[in-house]
Amino acid sequence: MKLGFGLITCQRPPDDPRTDAEIYHDAIERAVKAESVGLDSVWVSEHHFLDDGYMPSLLVTCAAIAQATTKITIGTAVLLAPLYDPLHLAEDAATVDLISNGRLILGLGAGWRPEEFDVFGVPLSDRAKLMNRTVKVLRGAWSNELFEGVNVTPKPAHPIPIWLGGFAPGAIKRAGRIGDGFLGSTSGTSGIDAFKEAKHLALEARGNDDFSFALHVPVYVGEWDDVKQYYHYLRWKYPDMGAARGSLQAKSPPPLTPEIEEQLRPTIICGSEDEVRAEIDKFRVALGGDTHFICRSDFPGMPQSQQLELIERLGALL
Repeated sequence: MKLGFGLITCQRPPDDPRTDAEIYHDAIERAVKAESVGLDSVWVSEHHFLDDGYMPSLLVTCAAIAQATTKITIGTAVLLAPLYDPLHLAEDAATVDLISNGRLILGLGAGWRPEEFDVFGVPLSDRAKLMNRTVKVLRGAWSNELFEGVNVTPKPAHPIPIWLGGFAPGAIKRAGRIGDGFLGSTSGTSGIDAFKEAKHLALEARGNDDFSFALHVPVYVGEWDDVKQYYHYLRWKYPDMGAARGSLQAKSPPPLTPEIEEQLRPTIICGSEDEVRAEIDKFRVALGGDTHFICRSDFPGMPQSQQLELIERLGALL
């Protein structure tokens, strides 16, 4: 089973003293570190117009990671396809793939935040149709044929895998029909059965097993007390995203009460190296050794020294 690191988001909570420039510099350093310890992949994630600076420009960052590394796979988890002109996306992704010498996986999502669709002038109700159109355009643009009367260049260095994310059964089946893989997420080991069902749905829609499966799961190798404040922020920020659209200053989450802590703790794989390895192995046994397991171990606000040490520990799981 392949092991990846992510999801790099470059968020800056209000108590993080770093500048945005330092945040992005540190993100590239973490990607380099992931490669150096032998991890298979590194992943970035997209959202827009958030007060903590959640990364909006995935392929720009992927190009920087590609230039700083030599062998690690670089993936988007996920790029919000309906918000992009698909031909421009085809050109940009091909350029990143060339810079990386064929190391890009393009993970696409349909999106869910009305704020993003409103600002970009894209009807939220069209997102499924736009996702289908994007995949069709990408494949046509990267072919050696004219696409809709034009020669779209450059061509990628390798056939870029298109992995589709989603949660609803319809999105999972769409991944099976038109994608090269499915990219899911779960919390702790409680989501194994749900992901097994997602795998079944995707393969049923595809009609064969020539298909990739990946999921990202929160992981921390170490003591719960050392990660809980950062994990609390990561989980709290998602329901806060709607209010963050018109805010100029990132806000702090509510205090981490014992009640909140009790809810959070089961949703992350956390413990010693042996304990974490055993938990991840449950996914391998249940889902198969061909699953790409992405450790969601990039925590907003965590000091860089602690993040780099965590990546070392993730490498020791191999």
